[in-house]
Amino acid sequence: MEVNNSSVEHLPQLSKRFGHLRKITERPGPFCHANFSASPENLEFLSTTCKILIIGAGGLGCELLKDVALMGFNDIHVIDMDTIELSNLNRQFLFRKNDIGFSKAERAAAFINARVPTCHVTPHFCKIQDYGEEFYRQFHIIICGLDSVVARRWINGMVLSLVKYDDDGSIEQESVIPIIDGGTEGFKGNARIIIPGLSACIDCTLDLFPPQVTYPLCTLANTPRLPEHCIEYVRVIQWEKENPFKAPLDGDDPQHILWIYEKSLERASQFNISGLSYRLVQGVIKHIIPAVASTNAVIAAACATEAFKVATNCYEFLNNYMVFNDGDGIYTYTYAAERKPDCLACSNIPRSVSIEDPNTTTLEDLIKQLCEDQEFQMKSPGLTTLIDGKSKTLYMSTVKSIEERTKCNLTCSLGELGLKDGQEIMVADPTTPNTIIIKLKYNTNEVEMK
Repeated sequence: MEVNNSSVEHLPQLSKRFGHLRKITERPGPFCHANFSASPENLEFLSTTCKILIIGAGGLGCELLKDVALMGFNDIHVIDMDTIELSNLNRQFLFRKNDIGFSKAERAAAFINARVPTCHVTPHFCKIQDYGEEFYRQFHIIICGLDSVVARRWINGMVLSLVKYDDDGSIEQESVIPIIDGGTEGFKGNARIIIPGLSACIDCTLDLFPPQVTYPLCTLANTPRLPEHCIEYVRVIQWEKENPFKAPLDGDDPQHILWIYEKSLERASQFNISGLSYRLVQGVIKHIIPAVASTNAVIAAACATEAFKVATNCYEFLNNYMVFNDGDGIYTYTYAAERKPDCLACSNIPRSVSIEDPNTTTLEDLIKQLCEDQEFQMKSPGLTTLIDGKSKTLYMSTVKSIEERTKCNLTCSLGELGLKDGQEIMVADPTTPNTIIIKLKYNTNEVEMK
């Protein structure tokens, strides 16, 4: 553990302010980690050297910022793309009414900097995808307080890409940046620690995330019975048809949400459906489940404690996934999530995709399988491959010119596209900053390619 010796004179002030922490960092005990060495330098490392990144400054993020600042971490960065809304104020306690409309990251950082004099929080008002490897490489620990599976998978892929290996294949420990991930859903929550390259990553446990709720299109169009049906109809059909703002639907844009709300009210009135509210529209469009402040506090405390243990080695880390539920009493359970040997993100083994018949399975069917299969859960995959030694883009929706050129491939069968059994396909998707390789596996024997 390296310590910035230029700040040693700052230690007496820290020792006085964080005397409760000294009892842990300067005393050995029966539950200490094998690598723990009781010393004043542990607290000094937290205050002068250790750099923490907190992703998200919402309900969980506010709790995390408060906890790590009061635990002695002085160099904290926070990143969040959202602005503050009135509905945030009941649980996101770092904000006040006059903060509405401003950046969550910037206002949260200003609050902590003013309240905890020894702490410096640097805000980043942007998406996590706006930064590359050099930015994320500077941190010792990354703590996630996200409400998006896509964002979790992206940062998971980014941190995995930073891991370096020696010539003998062993991991260079200096390149490993632990991820501490927290999540809440009403009265339920979880906290986990991920050691990239060594423990189960986000993609290893994709099946733990609940699948997105979908509604049959015929129900939305002809027989809506719930306010959610009206909202989905406007989102799926009316938005694409009318395109009111000449732009894709943005769940973080208040004007977009207001338009969806007004059109949904009209449709709900037409079918005599009650219970539609602006808050419900937000929840359906952004897949939001109502948050509970006490759950955020519990999960943030667990995550902050793990960050403290990782930074000081004072106790054994969580191994490695903790679930919490206080909906009916209080229940908590910890278990060791296992790595998948063929994980999309943390293994170097191409994942096999089973195809029944390449002569009837179209490229669109393959893309749909990658999006809907619980093990992939992709959003808008772009596919390229090598055919006769030449790179061929099969389909890519994110670049308009390429989509126009390749959309004709969607209705072609895999056989017509020249894709053979065992063919490796490179997939780019918003869920990861890295390219994923899948391998086609045809289930029919001796398939005659047409």
